[in-house]
Amino acid sequence: MKTKLTITVDSDLVPAAKQHARGRGVSLSSLIEASLKEMVQDQGPSFTERWRGEFRAAANPGDPRYEALARKYL
Repeated sequence: MKTKLTITVDSDLVPAAKQHARGRGVSLSSLIEASLKEMVQDQGPSFTERWRGEFRAAANPGDPRYEALARKYL
């Protein structure tokens, strides 16, 4: 299902974008949709996905700040 989207772009860009789309034989909407799909697919894993499980808690017994944070987050 398609959803209507309103975007705001520089007024000088619109004619050039329409001409570019026309030159490719597609609508401006199709061109924008294809570009958005490409951007979304090219995204790699997020920061948290990349680093999940990579950090280990350091054992620091006796430090009250460590103990408080360990109780709160570990």
